[in-house]
Amino acid sequence: MRWMILAATLALTVGSAASQAAQIYKWVDAQGVTHFDAQPPAGQPAQEINVQKPAPPPSAPKEPDATVEQQAADAKVKKQVAAEEMRRKDYCDQQRTNLAQLQNNPRVREEVNGEFRRFTEEERQARIAEVKKSLEDTCN
Repeated sequence: MRWMILAATLALTVGSAASQAAQIYKWVDAQGVTHFDAQPPAGQPAQEINVQKPAPPPSAPKEPDATVEQQAADAKVKKQVAAEEMRRKDYCDQQRTNLAQLQNNPRVREEVNGEFRRFTEEERQARIAEVKKSLEDTCN
């Protein structure tokens, strides 16, 4: 409670002092209580507080190494994402080509153990369904 009263008194003192452009003094008495007033205490050292020019906020020291490292990490991740996107695009293009061939050519052949064999209609339709599902999952 005492701190709330002190804070309110300080706020009022600082506010009125700022409007009047008066100097504020701060000191600690023998009991250890901090006081603020427009007049310095008699026979005690007091610190002057300049309310007209507030102290600048402490600036956090910049860490250029961390910033450079972060930029390097960001660039590496962007490069990896771009490469992955290119691989995905190439895969999608290949799958679209495969789908077009399966849909337009009823006589699709596949090489198995060095020999070519034709798909049955059921195999062709199953392969068309697989490719469509792959396109939906990966390329949309």
